[in-house]
Amino acid sequence: MTPVCEISGSLSAESFLREVVLPCRPIVLRGLVKDWPAVKASASAANVRDYVKRFDAGLEMQAFIGEPRIAGKYYYADDLKGFNFERRTMRLGPALDKMIASLDVAGAPSLYAGSLPVKDYLPGFAAENPMPLLPASVGPRIWLGHASNVSAHYDTMDNLACVVAGHRRFTLYAPERIGRLYVGPIDNTMAGQPVSLAASSPPDDAKYPLFADIRDQALVAELDAGDALYLPKLWWHRVEALSPFNALVNYWWDAFSAGPDAPYTSMLLAMIAISERPLPERKAWKAWFDYYVFREHGHPLAHLPVEHYGLLGPLKDNYGKIRALVMHFLRGG
Repeated sequence: MTPVCEISGSLSAESFLREVVLPCRPIVLRGLVKDWPAVKASASAANVRDYVKRFDAGLEMQAFIGEPRIAGKYYYADDLKGFNFERRTMRLGPALDKMIASLDVAGAPSLYAGSLPVKDYLPGFAAENPMPLLPASVGPRIWLGHASNVSAHYDTMDNLACVVAGHRRFTLYAPERIGRLYVGPIDNTMAGQPVSLAASSPPDDAKYPLFADIRDQALVAELDAGDALYLPKLWWHRVEALSPFNALVNYWWDAFSAGPDAPYTSMLLAMIAISERPLPERKAWKAWFDYYVFREHGHPLAHLPVEHYGLLGPLKDNYGKIRALVMHFLRGG
């Protein structure tokens, strides 16, 4: 396995976009949030709890509860229908108290609370722990819990993950590896996104032979409190929270959005329109997508004067026109 490249030192929002985000490769940002008050409170789990509870709005949330036998690996039951953990509705403050109280209790269940929007659950936290590299409209989420092992999955948004307390290991696989990762159910998931069944399996599991060739080709990032990891869209990542108590704040955003439509939406529409047509026709559409959408060889009308580009002119001028045309077609026009 290969360590993820890393940088340290200060960044402006402009240099972050240009040097970190634009290349679309994972990168560790050492010490990015080391000056956050939340990070400075991480000398003990109790300190983090007390700091976070200062902002607690008292809202209910869904927590994962796992028996000791799962060792913090929240996953499917053997039949891929149920799960090996319990979902329980709790308030954040009492959940934090329970996490801390059970740290030294042998045989205690593990507890995990994830993806909580900070603006709702902890109003005021973001103002004290700011992220100037991102637009103000991008709100953070917080993840708190015992040691855990979250199966390899992907996000359809860019992700900046900042470790507040504990130690985390991210094991990453490039999007191009999807055909060897054995994707699990897409509409029955632990927390929204499908997982790689192969990357979650023991090394000697014979059910996933294609994964054997890439298991050791992963990138690995080891992060301590104050460090951050930039993850581009669609990179598979397994996340291990290795300390008895862990806290992370992350930001999801689309760094290159030209409008309200997400690439994943386009993929789903293409799937229902194309995926079960005859193979020769699918190959023909693939050539069209490569030519008009992916454009590895440049603009599809580069052989024409710019004034003849029409709808294929600058997207900032044509986004609304193309979107209106798509909506017209979807309505049966």
